[in-house]
Amino acid sequence: MLVDSHCHLDFKDFEDELDDVVARAGAAGVGTMVSISTHLSKFDGVKAVAERFDNVWCSVGVHPHQAGEEGLDSPDRLIELSSHPRVVGIGESGLDYYYDRSPRDRQQTSFRAHIAAARETGMPLIVHARDADDDATAIMREEMEEGAYTAVMHCFSSGRGLAEAALDMGMYISFSGILTFKSAEELREIARDVPEDRLLVETDAPFLAPVPNRGKRNEPAFVAHTADVLAGVKGMDRAALETVTTDNFFRLFSRAQRPANAA
Repeated sequence: MLVDSHCHLDFKDFEDELDDVVARAGAAGVGTMVSISTHLSKFDGVKAVAERFDNVWCSVGVHPHQAGEEGLDSPDRLIELSSHPRVVGIGESGLDYYYDRSPRDRQQTSFRAHIAAARETGMPLIVHARDADDDATAIMREEMEEGAYTAVMHCFSSGRGLAEAALDMGMYISFSGILTFKSAEELREIARDVPEDRLLVETDAPFLAPVPNRGKRNEPAFVAHTADVLAGVKGMDRAALETVTTDNFFRLFSRAQRPANAA
């Protein structure tokens, strides 16, 4: 089976047909999904989706776009909310200097709070980094020196330097539909060099639908197209790619449980 390690099933894009979206994912071989938190103020909705479906888990966190309004100065609230049995990760958090929708200092402070929560809980940190490679690398390295934590670089689209730094720190790298875009040759070259035991796939749905659905609303079923391209890039057959990325997911997101029919 495949795992969509990062989607946003609580978004309004899915509210009228969520049952169908989850069913289509299953029909496409996607056995597990993680619905990712972007606002603490909306965490109840994220949690509700994960409670509704046995094969959907969730995270808790504040996206860097919301750091100005909801950014955290300490990990305490994240640690508290992460006790819910459907929560398997911390984030997404990180730095986004492309849109700069929140002050950079608030993004950095909140990012450090999320790292502290990941360290304390033992859950993986879900990292968003865009046009902030140097600062993201520096913060992650500084925090790693304070105590080890696990992490995944979600929807990776940055440069080789950030990929190598993340791998050096023991992190995982997740590829989205961007990998299928014609313009993403450099990204495919980076993906080719990521060790098999550090790979994940995701949709980031409802965003970034892969070819051949580019321009449409994305959904978890479409992670199959990204998996096809990643398998080709890695010189693997599709079944092997599924096994590798699924095993990697359950090793990293160790609180999530494999579906009984995929044990």
